[in-house]
Amino acid sequence: MNKKIVLIGAGSTSFGPPMFNDIYLSDVLEGSTIALHDIDKDKLEMIYELLMIENEIHNNKFVLERTIDRIKALKDADFIVNSIEVGDRMELWRQDYEIPRRHGSTQILGECGGPGGTFHAWRIIPPIVEIVKDAEKICPNAFFINFSNPMSRVCLAIKRSVKRLKFVGLCHQIRFMVRHLPKLFNKPRNEIKIQVQGLNHFAFLIGLENLKSGTDMMPEFNKKSMNYFKEHVDRFEFSKLTFELYKRFGHFPYVGDNHLGEYLQFGEEFTETQDMLDWLDFIEKEGEFYYKRYLNYHKRLKRGKFPKKGILYNVPSGERGVPIIEAIINDKNSYETAVNIPNDNIVDNLPQDLVLECSATVNRNGVQGVKVGALPRNIAALLRIEASVQDLCVEAVLKESKEIAIASLAIDPNVGNFEMAENIFNDMIEAQKSFLPNFK
Repeated sequence: MNKKIVLIGAGSTSFGPPMFNDIYLSDVLEGSTIALHDIDKDKLEMIYELLMIENEIHNNKFVLERTIDRIKALKDADFIVNSIEVGDRMELWRQDYEIPRRHGSTQILGECGGPGGTFHAWRIIPPIVEIVKDAEKICPNAFFINFSNPMSRVCLAIKRSVKRLKFVGLCHQIRFMVRHLPKLFNKPRNEIKIQVQGLNHFAFLIGLENLKSGTDMMPEFNKKSMNYFKEHVDRFEFSKLTFELYKRFGHFPYVGDNHLGEYLQFGEEFTETQDMLDWLDFIEKEGEFYYKRYLNYHKRLKRGKFPKKGILYNVPSGERGVPIIEAIINDKNSYETAVNIPNDNIVDNLPQDLVLECSATVNRNGVQGVKVGALPRNIAALLRIEASVQDLCVEAVLKESKEIAIASLAIDPNVGNFEMAENIFNDMIEAQKSFLPNFK
């Protein structure tokens, strides 16, 4: 295979090696050129040297390149995989969480929703827009895969910034649901077809099919699920908030309490503050673990003591980037349970200028969402609130408009008034001024 796959943000120890792991396991991609790109030269060099020795161990299955020059990296690209962050992710995330709450916001996490998610979007959208604009000029036929959060807002900004570049956003949150279903139904995972709909980190299970018999499994799910999940409560996944929303709206949100609550005014009522702080600590420690792991392997490499069998795994990571690349190359017409793509008449009663998280098929033409017509009115109404926040959030950063920016904060369910919005905006601008746009 003579394809070029560009990994942007490849210096990340939580992104570069796992992505290469999946690429290495692919027979379809053997012989491809893998171009590693990052603006952090030292981290990029460390990952490149680790992957070079891995490639040698596995008979030079790929051609490896690395560069800090984005234009050079994008030249002749067939696929681009993006997973960048801006600044010290955890330091900024804690500011995203703490500063709005200091001013009275009820937000519970601050990663992808609420005012914290808005500032996260404002930091990361400008560099990603630069990347996709360059890609549209340099390699307009390439397919762009985004892993950067806040997923829905980043993808909406991509949609509004380029016209020809095909793209998809991918998130592994669906795995929370996937791992429970075989236990709930006592059936193998490959016999269960899942259909979802909504927004990233704010989406609902809308269909289950027994692939062996063709029968609808939703009635059985609705009968068993509440008791099952109450027996398997996890404070970071399915707990009080998930159960409350399921009871009130009649559709199961599959994303977990910690993310679901970011979009709901009553999220704080059904979650514990300490749980959210513990989640931030968990994510930070996980990132530190992977960085130290690969730093240690790099030191061993320099001492000539790198493991003879290498450090990659023999099983896929579970991320869907490589399976989608393979499906496009081989025109598989395969099914993906959850992707993030523009609402191209997929859902009738949500804005068309919106990026949905939905089920889809993948072939040589890219990713096409499974059309569902109209969603239940109560679910659509809930999603439209967040859609309006995202609309203004993205418009504010693309136009660098202070007026629109403050309005987008004020209408957020976790803010709710202009005085609080202005106070949050002013404090966050001061704390993060080197990372935020020049709002005028």
